[in-house]
Amino acid sequence: MGGVNIPYPQGLLGHSDADVLLHAVIDALLGAAGEGDIGQHFPDNSNAFKDISSLILLKKTGEIIKKKGYRVNNIDATVIAQAPKISSYIPKMTELISTTLGIETSSVNIKGTTTEGLGYIGRGEGIAAHAVATIKTEDG
Repeated sequence: MGGVNIPYPQGLLGHSDADVLLHAVIDALLGAAGEGDIGQHFPDNSNAFKDISSLILLKKTGEIIKKKGYRVNNIDATVIAQAPKISSYIPKMTELISTTLGIETSSVNIKGTTTEGLGYIGRGEGIAAHAVATIKTEDG
């Protein structure tokens, strides 16, 4: 998650590496640039993206944004999970995201929260993530 391997008995399941945090960040960046969503650029029915690292998808997203004349200004993301606790992994996640996008670590904020035992997330059946991103023109 966030490009970091977090030891935990359960894993994430998806077409790529199922990195819920990076997928939310990618969607936020694409949305900010008016470029649709992750499924349009990296469809889950394409073998080209089967088991691919989401860090590669994030890098490609950064290139899409740059081609449009933008650069990443800020990313704010929240992981919603009863477990595992992510606080000790946040510095590494922040470093990987900022390095991949070529931005300062101070431009990336990641936090974790729980649902206090409510719903499928509270029962440990899934994890969710939300992200908001701002971009600006290369000269601004």
